[in-house]
Amino acid sequence: MGVLWKLEPATAAKHRLYQRYLDAWWPILLQTSQRTGYARPRVTLLDAFAGPGRYEGREPGSPVFILDRLLNHDAVDRMNLSPRRVHLVFIEKDRARHAHLVAELEACFGQLKDLPVRVEVRRGEAGRDSLAVLDELGAWGNPILGIFDSWGSVNVPLGVMSRIARNRSSEVITTFGPNWFSRREELNADTLDTVFGGRGFWTPADAELRSDERWRVWLHTYRDALRRAGFGFQLQFQLVPRTGQPLYLVFGTGSPAGLKAMKEAMWKVDDRDGESFHDPRTRGAEPVGQLDFFQQAEIADPELLELVTQRLGVGTATVEEIGDWLLRETARWMPKHALKAVRELRGDGAVTLQSPGKLTNKSRVSLPAPVRS
Repeated sequence: MGVLWKLEPATAAKHRLYQRYLDAWWPILLQTSQRTGYARPRVTLLDAFAGPGRYEGREPGSPVFILDRLLNHDAVDRMNLSPRRVHLVFIEKDRARHAHLVAELEACFGQLKDLPVRVEVRRGEAGRDSLAVLDELGAWGNPILGIFDSWGSVNVPLGVMSRIARNRSSEVITTFGPNWFSRREELNADTLDTVFGGRGFWTPADAELRSDERWRVWLHTYRDALRRAGFGFQLQFQLVPRTGQPLYLVFGTGSPAGLKAMKEAMWKVDDRDGESFHDPRTRGAEPVGQLDFFQQAEIADPELLELVTQRLGVGTATVEEIGDWLLRETARWMPKHALKAVRELRGDGAVTLQSPGKLTNKSRVSLPAPVRS
């Protein structure tokens, strides 16, 4: 059918990341707290660039696998699903794709009105209609996950991100396609102003002409926009498939638990079918790829070593402070990786221990003092 398109390798890898993240996100948000007995009254997932629901190879699109993973989740019996409590919103601009999406969902799940969750499939534009739909559904005041996965041009106003950031326990994932950073002539300045929050925020990135740096600067600029929108934590990462072009994702959350859940989801899909996640800060190091290899070989990933060295370039820090920086600032790495990295760097003479005694998380370390000639 004419509305279907090929599933790119990077898109397939991204879908696996979404699936792993949602596997953790749904029970965290929907299960009743054993400690307090509290259950969130409502949870909303917004997929603002939903697509037709099926690719030409019959692979499911995001609305299909999102709904399937929820209804068939291992913890579904403890989630207390109901149409009043769980809302899934899918927005698609193209008329034919919208019609195909509705048909695909009904073919897979039957009449949507009969499901144990509320499913809204709307024809509209993500930037224009997302807030209106969330208003209509009474989503505010309860958790929202907004997925803005356009592949091409990301034209969602920063005001949409700000509204979600101010909402309790809410998160966003924004995807940039492989050519977004080089094809600026296709977006006018006024549009970029709405996406980044003003001309002064994006023009420095547009002035970067080096092709190998341009995507990094633009990605960092958007991450900074999410910070200004109100997300306390922001991750930026490059998804590199075995074949085909990479994708670039920025994740915003106000929750340390959400930050850890996203990174754990990355580790679960990293290096599958040759794909990997890279941190945009690294330039010289090629990451080993898979956590199992990293642990079994008892060596630190070159990307991790480069990042820790970058952090120490800013100033002396404890191992614990380095771990916190890894959690907050890097694409994949967790606090537990800091001690192994510092130990290996120390063994290579690349860092100096400033605290007496055994190397621990409380030890203060620095880069070696420069040798004076």
